[in-house]
Amino acid sequence: MHDIWQAVDPGMVVNPRLVAAQVQSATALGLSQVLVEHAEYENGEPVARNYDLYPILPAERMPRVHVKVIESGAPIGGVGEIGVPAVPPAVVNALSALRGQRYRNMPLSQYSFGT
Repeated sequence: MHDIWQAVDPGMVVNPRLVAAQVQSATALGLSQVLVEHAEYENGEPVARNYDLYPILPAERMPRVHVKVIESGAPIGGVGEIGVPAVPPAVVNALSALRGQRYRNMPLSQYSFGT
């Protein structure tokens, strides 16, 4: 994956660059969730007791994120995590279209794709 495009309409925008930065970081969270994040347990206890043992997407695997902020004139709504929810289904749908198979579990790193 080389690029991800996100379009957001948060209502009235005070600082478009801050909105874009928030959406870019939220996109990284969504991508990490769909590709690599998972919790492992042994004897009912989490193996990762701290972030150093919890798998996240490394920065070198992060694609470019392009954000289009749409200013609709609606009341200000905030951006919070609006960039997260669309990423996993978009990635899975693109992969399914490419490979002709549906993937129904995350993270995708559990599947063997070969070359």
